[in-house]
Amino acid sequence: MELKSIMEKFAESSWDLIADPAKKWLDGNIDKNELKAAIKIADDECGTCGCELDHLYKRALELL
Repeated sequence: MELKSIMEKFAESSWDLIADPAKKWLDGNIDKNELKAAIKIADDECGTCGCELDHLYKRALELL
């Protein structure tokens, strides 16, 4: 499942803003809207920095 793979990448990151909500999602402990909000914030703050996660923020939002 593509979304699960993306969340696993987020969870492995050292950035708590995206890692913590991703871990909660993987554990089934986060509301979909809360997760979307965290991803939107991450995309706004870092979505164009050039790291490997940049394109994944937008894709995760599409899948959610």
